Amino acid sequence: MAAAPRERSPFLGLLPLPERNAVVQALRTETVGGLVLLAAAVAALVWVNSPWGDVYERIRDFHFGIPALGLDLSVGHWTADGLLAVFFLVAGIELKRELVVGELRTPATAALPVIAAVSGMVVPAAFYAITASAGGGNVNGWAVPMATDIAFALAVLAVLSSHLPAALRAFLLTLAVVDDLGGILVIAIFFTSDLNFAALGGAFAGLVVFYLLQRFRVRGWWWYVPLGIAIWALMYNGGVHATVAGVAMGLILRTTRDKSEDASPAERTSHLLHPVSAGIAVPLFALFASGVSITAASLGQVFTEPEPLGVVLGLVAGKALGIFAGTYLAARFTRARLNPELAWADVFALAVLAGIGFTVALLIGELAFPDPATAEHIKAAVLVGSVVAACLAALLIKRRNGVYRRLYEEENRDDDHDGIPDIYQRAGAPEH
Repeated sequence: MAAAPRERSPFLGLLPLPERNAVVQALRTETVGGLVLLAAAVAALVWVNSPWGDVYERIRDFHFGIPALGLDLSVGHWTADGLLAVFFLVAGIELKRELVVGELRTPATAALPVIAAVSGMVVPAAFYAITASAGGGNVNGWAVPMATDIAFALAVLAVLSSHLPAALRAFLLTLAVVDDLGGILVIAIFFTSDLNFAALGGAFAGLVVFYLLQRFRVRGWWWYVPLGIAIWALMYNGGVHATVAGVAMGLILRTTRDKSEDASPAERTSHLLHPVSAGIAVPLFALFASGVSITAASLGQVFTEPEPLGVVLGLVAGKALGIFAGTYLAARFTRARLNPELAWADVFALAVLAGIGFTVALLIGELAFPDPATAEHIKAAVLVGSVVAACLAALLIKRRNGVYRRLYEEENRDDDHDGIPDIYQRAGAPEH
């Protein structure tokens, strides 16, 4: 007699313990980094709108580097092309982890978050394109409202003192990882300058060497740091945005442990670089990317010009509608059963929160609109759209925070102090 099929865990139900621990550890650093990111963005806005705004512009536009290697960049460009490569390296590692051991490792578990994330990219892009076209504007910025800023979103949750259960946070993290991949692909495919195939060939050769070093278990930072810098420089000179090099290296790093290892190369690298990315690289990028002049006239242009209006509508309405509709339809299609402790209103609140688009949105905005005047309006729209999405999400989440607090406390209770939450030691708990 055939064994009965194992019952699937409910959607947004209790995570398996290893997955829960990985999510909690990943999000702890992101939350702290998000608070630093918020502080950097506020500092930039205050600085550029103060009597010392000209000092800000002089520092941002100051050039230095090695001209002979094609690396004579402004401070602003060093933060966008250089420091953000560290952010995308960490993003590549997180994507690889999701593909190997996380939510994306099997088609059955990946289908729902991937469909939700893709819908959450397509619908905002459509909102922007329709708004810009209807107003006779430039449709080049269609990709600006596509990506969710996980650090900024988690900072909002921290400020709210929210107690979202791990499953909701993991779903938000998976959405952000998938649409980070979408943003990376958009940057690599649509925002390339004149290609230098010799330099790109060198970058590809460097990635092959990087792979072989991983394949043959070669250890030692003195191999990887110089090689990584060379790959980054070649990618930059090849005409492809240099952050793509970071993603490529993150995806190559090995995420599985050998028997003799306490941690895989990807885990060690993420442990070292995650604080650098969240605490230094992204905040410095925010400091020099989010400094826009705030006046009544400039704020008015956000809602009267088609391009910035398209960004705001894409982030606030497009993200919420896209993610919620994608999740609801995918759940119906896959016959997923929502955790009975939660409601579809919780999914909608998360979808609204995902409308906070900052780091990748600002980067794509700079690439899509090389003219500084237009880029200023797009940056202002990203800031306005993210703040509106954060405020709406705060109202929705606070309304249900009592439910979240109860679930959070239940899944973290450890009365016997053995290091394993009691809920995982009950019959029927996810395997760990």
